[in-house]
Amino acid sequence: MSGSDSADRAGAGTRGAAAAPDAVKILIAGGFGVGKTTMVGSTSEIVPLRTEEPLTMAGLGVDDLDGIEEKHATTVALDFGRITISDDLVLYLFGTPGQQRFWFMWNDLAIGALGAVVLIDVRRPESSFAAIDFFERRRIPFVVGVNGFHGEHPYAPEEIRDALALPEDAQVLLCDARDRDSCREVLIALIDRLIALSARVNGTAVGPGAAF
Repeated sequence: MSGSDSADRAGAGTRGAAAAPDAVKILIAGGFGVGKTTMVGSTSEIVPLRTEEPLTMAGLGVDDLDGIEEKHATTVALDFGRITISDDLVLYLFGTPGQQRFWFMWNDLAIGALGAVVLIDVRRPESSFAAIDFFERRRIPFVVGVNGFHGEHPYAPEEIRDALALPEDAQVLLCDARDRDSCREVLIALIDRLIALSARVNGTAVGPGAAF
């Protein structure tokens, strides 16, 4: 077999092989107890990696459990999961720790992230102000997911946007961190936002859902 024949066959094999899907790193962020671990767990198609530890007496006076008295464990490093959005797009989800003493990890987790979902608990919206500030300062695109605990959404997205002092183009979406389809819609909205921002930079036009 000649060298040219070998090259032709190798090229044909390469062309026939299915292309690997694009992998996108996404952060799931927010304050303590807003539902980050729940969202990663309910969304992931693989068994999620969790680094939860029980809350102990040492946290009394340090961890604010007002409104989340039923919480018994906390993420001390990260949560990790994966979801396939389409044949050519896979999202790798990294849930950040919520307690202030673990925020130093956010800088490392943000490396390589293209976007983020900031989860909000409307019972304690102030708990996610720091997350919003983190991504705004680093110019990492994000959408806000309003986690309706017990399935309740007492406020409209516009009211929440005003309360958080977000710009008009900031996307605020109602969701349920326990529900896979609900979380998937939030992630798709984030990907659409990333595509739109990229198109704006490159001077092209795309419509909603262009990646799907």
